[in-house]
Amino acid sequence: MPSRDLTRCSDEELLQAGLEDARALGVFYDRYEDAMLIFFRRASGRADLAADLTAEVFASALGSLAHFRPELGSARSWLFGIARHQLAQAWRRRRVEADARRRMGMEPIMLSDDDLQRIDDLLCDGRSLTLLAELPGDQRSAVIGRVLDERDYAELANELECSEMVVRQRVSRGLRAMRSRLEGAQ
Repeated sequence: MPSRDLTRCSDEELLQAGLEDARALGVFYDRYEDAMLIFFRRASGRADLAADLTAEVFASALGSLAHFRPELGSARSWLFGIARHQLAQAWRRRRVEADARRRMGMEPIMLSDDDLQRIDDLLCDGRSLTLLAELPGDQRSAVIGRVLDERDYAELANELECSEMVVRQRVSRGLRAMRSRLEGAQ
């Protein structure tokens, strides 16, 4: 029997398949590892904390995989919900827990300087962050939500209390303004 091409599966299909096939979880992890690292790097300001929190989120997701319900929301929203919970817990306790990783029997992660630099590089270079900071607030929020946090338009529209079309326009205008300023500086 030929192996299924898991890269073509939706996130929800990967989580369902992941109950029986660890390869599906690997594909899901690959899709969201960078987004998690960026999310936590931005929130904590530290690459090492971002790596620890990312590992704990994926371990927690693995441990609660059977509880994922696609009818309640997207796999991405579910994963970022776990991430927000882990971040709040880390801030409250002033440390990153490793409970889920211990339950799963996962070894502590060892990061090299290159690993930490890769996490830092995921964000953006300083010039891009400066250009982002110069955008009007509504465009900046939309670009951060869509591009850096990789959230979907419906979720952003709900949070920003506007229509999806307005969010799309804000993202488009923000990116166009950043591109224009970047090209003008060269």
